[in-house]
Amino acid sequence: MERFNGIGVRVVALSVDSDADAQKMVDRHALTYPVLYGLDARKIVATIGGYLNEEPLYLHPSGFILRPDGTIVLLVQSSGAIGRLVAEDTVGLIGHYQQQGK
Repeated sequence: MERFNGIGVRVVALSVDSDADAQKMVDRHALTYPVLYGLDARKIVATIGGYLNEEPLYLHPSGFILRPDGTIVLLVQSSGAIGRLVAEDTVGLIGHYQQQGK
């Protein structure tokens, strides 16, 4: 988080988990950024796309890098256990975009 803060980046997580389950994740990983919880998985897929598991119902991860104006620079959507944004890579990519004026 220090590296993200150092380059002026805010991190936010969106979750379809209940309050209790989201709080367990926050505690387990000592997250220090906001985690919005209780989102409707089907509405999320209808809005931004992504991969939905029906039974049990859950949404596979999606990761976004947004410009300051809110437009999407990069979107990574996973349909399994790999294919997620990695913090170190993301910091480097954002630094590159910032140098390029993107």
